[in-house]
Amino acid sequence: MNFANFDLNLLRVLDALIDTRSTTYAGQRVGLSQPAVSAALGRLRRHLNDPLFVRYGPRLVPTDYALTLAEPVRALLEQAEIALAGPPSFDPGTAEETFRLSGSDFFAEMLMPQMAAELSRRGPELRVQLVDLVPDNYVAKLDANDVDLALIPQLEGPSWMEWQPLFHSSFVLIARRGHPALSEQVKAGRMDLDSFCALEHVLFSPEGKLEAMGDAALHAIGRQRRVALTMPVMGGVCATVAETDYVALVPQQLARRMKRKLPLDVLLPPEEMPTPVPLIGMVWHRRRTNAPAHRWLRETVAQMMTPLNAGEPPLPA
Repeated sequence: MNFANFDLNLLRVLDALIDTRSTTYAGQRVGLSQPAVSAALGRLRRHLNDPLFVRYGPRLVPTDYALTLAEPVRALLEQAEIALAGPPSFDPGTAEETFRLSGSDFFAEMLMPQMAAELSRRGPELRVQLVDLVPDNYVAKLDANDVDLALIPQLEGPSWMEWQPLFHSSFVLIARRGHPALSEQVKAGRMDLDSFCALEHVLFSPEGKLEAMGDAALHAIGRQRRVALTMPVMGGVCATVAETDYVALVPQQLARRMKRKLPLDVLLPPEEMPTPVPLIGMVWHRRRTNAPAHRWLRETVAQMMTPLNAGEPPLPA
């Protein structure tokens, strides 16, 4: 191959084809028509002396040689993006950017109203999208640049993942105001174990599981609770509790916020059932760490979220 005559834009097409296995979707990724992508693939085949992809039904299957190019080509493109990013500065007042955050609907309540105010005040051309967190897929979303940040409890991840702690989130119990079985517990500010086990629960469970934090502690003392409903959104859990005799364990920050909107009482869980206090943070791909726009996003999210630590354990140094 004569590198002097090689169009480096073809690397963007090759990267998109390896990732999408489709000339149509690759074109959408790089801003070209499907015929233009097909023509670019023809040029790549001539330059590299390999078919690169073979058609299998509606999809393109990369050859062994194409697969060996995947990581080097992606690394070259990322290095070029960093090298050509310009001065290390970011002005939210003039920038036009779209940021995608992945998180539960906890952040729709606790983060996005503040973010909306910040964008109105300082970033008129910025857009922030909160998308559903898929617990078993957020790593792939970060790796594919489909999301910029994931907001999750602290977990082990691949070596390229960066982590910044934001706040601890203990759990409290919510019940509808005036719940007929809980008048004494509401006065005491804590639910007793017998009431906790006797009442029916609503569980926040994106995957539909019937157990969560705290259940292991119950099993250890020979007790269990009954989960009557599971829901993939915390807002639905709170609304359901406010209108029924069900109860639920939810993050204390969300409980106190929703208490101002819904007829809810907030109680501590039974002393016999210690629950972990998750550390919530944000994760991102290391390749974005030094990008000025991404740094601004992380700093903004951290500024809005770390006050949620009030009354919680201190963050690790």
